[in-house]
Amino acid sequence: MRVETFKKCVYIVLFLLIALFFTKDIDFFGEKFYKNIKEVTNPESLVVLVNKNNRLKEDYVPLNLEKIDLAFATEEKYLRKEAREKFEQLSQDAKNLNYKIIATSAYRGYEYQEKLHHYYKETKGVEYADLCSARPGHSEHQTGLSVDVTGSNQDYNLFEETPEFVWMQKHAHEYGFILRYPQGKEKITGFKYEPWHYRYVGEEVAKIIYENNWTLEEYLKNR
Repeated sequence: MRVETFKKCVYIVLFLLIALFFTKDIDFFGEKFYKNIKEVTNPESLVVLVNKNNRLKEDYVPLNLEKIDLAFATEEKYLRKEAREKFEQLSQDAKNLNYKIIATSAYRGYEYQEKLHHYYKETKGVEYADLCSARPGHSEHQTGLSVDVTGSNQDYNLFEETPEFVWMQKHAHEYGFILRYPQGKEKITGFKYEPWHYRYVGEEVAKIIYENNWTLEEYLKNR
């Protein structure tokens, strides 16, 4: 082998080794979900991050859960006090404009989430289950700060097709809520687009997230 050719080969190998070293923690196909999982240490924070890499304790239950007024829920549903108050205010203001925003799911405990994820896994497979349903301990619903809603068509799966969705897109942040799993952000959140899933973070934070078109993950990374 010629000396110059040998040198080129050495340089290429060195370049590849250096590139590998500096990019070893980068996942070019999205987040490394359900790996290097951390236990949540601030579950009562309004901006607590619960996702595929951050897990709540099995026995965690929010301290101040309150029942949502049945005028704004399909049945008995609970949110943390501040989130419940703001959701009812949002729903009432929407109602005054002839919109109908109703909670179909709110607080869910660890055991409930465990059964739900198991159901999806058994009926749809693990890949589908992980895309549309959090594993137990990894669900935002356990925080008491998340709510799934339905509109005038009474089908949360088709909430995007309702005038209520258009209204929520413009005004949810004014009440402290964000669209938690937006379209095009799947590699960041780890979940498919869910136009019905909203998360309470407080009005100040919601305004920042709304204006920057961020997810909660992006807000926490950039604050």
